[in-house]
Amino acid sequence: MVWFYALGSVVLVSVISFVGIFFLSVDRAKLNRMLLILVSFAIGGLTGDAFIHLIPEAFEELGTGLSTSLFIIVGVLIFFSVEKFIRWRHCHIPTSGGHVHPVATLNLMGEAVHNFIDGVLIGATYLVSIPLGLTTTLAVILHEIPQEVGDFGVLVHAGFPVKRALFYNFMVALTAVFGTVLALAVGPVLKSFSLIMIPITAGGFIYIAGADLVPQVQEECGSAGISFSHFSAIVLGIALMAALVLLEG
Repeated sequence: MVWFYALGSVVLVSVISFVGIFFLSVDRAKLNRMLLILVSFAIGGLTGDAFIHLIPEAFEELGTGLSTSLFIIVGVLIFFSVEKFIRWRHCHIPTSGGHVHPVATLNLMGEAVHNFIDGVLIGATYLVSIPLGLTTTLAVILHEIPQEVGDFGVLVHAGFPVKRALFYNFMVALTAVFGTVLALAVGPVLKSFSLIMIPITAGGFIYIAGADLVPQVQEECGSAGISFSHFSAIVLGIALMAALVLLEG
């Protein structure tokens, strides 16, 4: 049952790589505004999942001692390292004056690593419990949607034909499946693996939301109405994660 849920979830996450094609005809300025709303929603979802689901579960399973807190910090450092040393960024906005994208090939390589890690996180949390796996999958989906639109835009902007951009984006997305399979295969052998991955996942989500997504939204110097829409989307993402707790109860 765990394998069914985990693989089904990661395949769904991988299919999201095709979402970019639906935004081909959207005006660039309008697309940027739409993506910033989605990014704001992802900030709320990732933050909510980390603080409402993952961290409480980590403290319950591993205790409230120093080691659990350190694992959360390790999650932050892992994602910092991926971004720093592989020069990968979550490129959610196709193009803007202050947001310079890496070359298409480097973007694909970085995304392969990122998706693989996402797959590991999904598989590891499903090993702990199906509800925790579902909330983690939802959090991953929330930040995958604007990210995949951005990645698709980067590839097309770099000169890839639409069909080839979709193909490469999907192939790279499939690395998440390998990450999930690895986590499911190793988890039962190393019983502590899935438990340790809970706080590490929380740290990773906190890093993505705070260090990567928030600055992108803050760069938008729009009207009070736009700022309120971003704030509302963040609150809505947090509320969604809080509502899932009530449903689980």
